[in-house]
Amino acid sequence: MPSHPEKNNGRSARGVRLLAIGGGTGLSTLLKGLKKYTVRAGEDPQQTHTISDLTAVVTVSDDGGSSGRLRRELGMLPPGDVRNCLVAVSEDENLLSKLFQYRFTSSGDLEGHNFGNLFLAALTAMTGDFAVAVQQASEILATRAHILPATSANVQLEAIMDDGSHVLGETNINASQHRIVELQMVPANPEPLPQALAAIAAADVITMGPGSLFTSLVTNLLVRGIPEAIAASPALKVFICNLMTEANESLNMTASDHIKAIYAHARHKIFDYALVNTAPVSTSMRERYAEEHAEQVEADIAAIEQLGVRCIAGNFILEAHFARHATDRLCQELLRLADSVPRPVNMAGRR
Repeated sequence: MPSHPEKNNGRSARGVRLLAIGGGTGLSTLLKGLKKYTVRAGEDPQQTHTISDLTAVVTVSDDGGSSGRLRRELGMLPPGDVRNCLVAVSEDENLLSKLFQYRFTSSGDLEGHNFGNLFLAALTAMTGDFAVAVQQASEILATRAHILPATSANVQLEAIMDDGSHVLGETNINASQHRIVELQMVPANPEPLPQALAAIAAADVITMGPGSLFTSLVTNLLVRGIPEAIAASPALKVFICNLMTEANESLNMTASDHIKAIYAHARHKIFDYALVNTAPVSTSMRERYAEEHAEQVEADIAAIEQLGVRCIAGNFILEAHFARHATDRLCQELLRLADSVPRPVNMAGRR
């Protein structure tokens, strides 16, 4: 069983204000798990550990697939990661949620487009503001969380690879045969969404991960003011480490290397704790990932703690076709940690 502090500070009486930062499949999967513990005002909590306010800050740098086409044709922010997060925290898996994930397969201009992406594109055109469109979509889906793009600027990623080359655009970066060593945003230092900064200030707990190290996590830290806001927040800050390394992003990187890469881009030491899987993957899963030169992320606990980050180690893995986080175990451990660690009362930006 994972180890965690035993002291309880009574926070469960009102629930935790939790902010999750990231993008891609990792963030939406985490949100889907956290949704089960999110209690609205007036509801009777069904478990000890609860979330009274759940917010996600989502990267908006994708330039591939349906999102990339809409971005090029309409000049809007890429909606894909935001759409996945909206569906993950929708009230239930009803027809409307399934509709948002429907992808057109027939030939023609709609082929490959996702209905939810088109819906967000229409709302953006009507309101003139992508963030407002996301808020209205949240109301339609009756979500249990606030979904916020990290920035409203039309940004691209530029990566410096391990051979010294510069690669522009997330799709091109993912297609490269080289590994990212540094990530930049073009244009540099885009303005953050004000609501994102307010959510960071108001949080009791801030999580980052799981997700692609650079293109899902680091991207958010390249937005002006976000790393400074995280560092200044009195919230408990938790890094959720990936299970496996990933081509382009993190091959041969240990858990502490992930944290070091994040710190190098944030220019701040921002984590109090790291949740790290120490359960081994099966031989068959190891062989499957080895085909892509990927492997299980090494849990170098001593190196993590030398960075000033307390390591919470345990079995957080669930194997299916791929290795995935066991979301229930992960969320339960995260909320136990949040309830058991006393922190200063945070009065900033209360909603």
